[in-house]
Amino acid sequence: MAMGSLSDSNDDDFNPEINTTPLVDVMLVLLIIFMITIPVINHTVKVDLPHAVNQKNEPKPDNINLAIDAQGKVFWNADQIDMGQLKVRIDAAAKHVPQPELHLRAERTTQYETVAQVMAAAQSGGLTKIGFITDPNTK
Repeated sequence: MAMGSLSDSNDDDFNPEINTTPLVDVMLVLLIIFMITIPVINHTVKVDLPHAVNQKNEPKPDNINLAIDAQGKVFWNADQIDMGQLKVRIDAAAKHVPQPELHLRAERTTQYETVAQVMAAAQSGGLTKIGFITDPNTK
């Protein structure tokens, strides 16, 4: 009695199935690694930790960026102002609690008189924190 076969006798070497043995091997290795490492991670020493209370961080006020160009024009956060407006704005900024810092950026060729006037206005207005912004990369 002859039995029919779907495969040709010439294709005996061809195996159409996917070999899953390497995949199963990798999965078993990963399973063993996880089984070994997870107990090590979970075993910690039981310690009664102290209780602490965090202090609320107070928001830091925005800095005032005051720029003076070579012609002596004064810019308050990129808005051009004159000396009268500068004194009004300094008085208003000095009343804020906490007081904002005044970051003074003067162009290298700005006359000292203008910088001194702005510093005097800041001091007389009550601003206590004044910083000079420079470019450290110039040679």
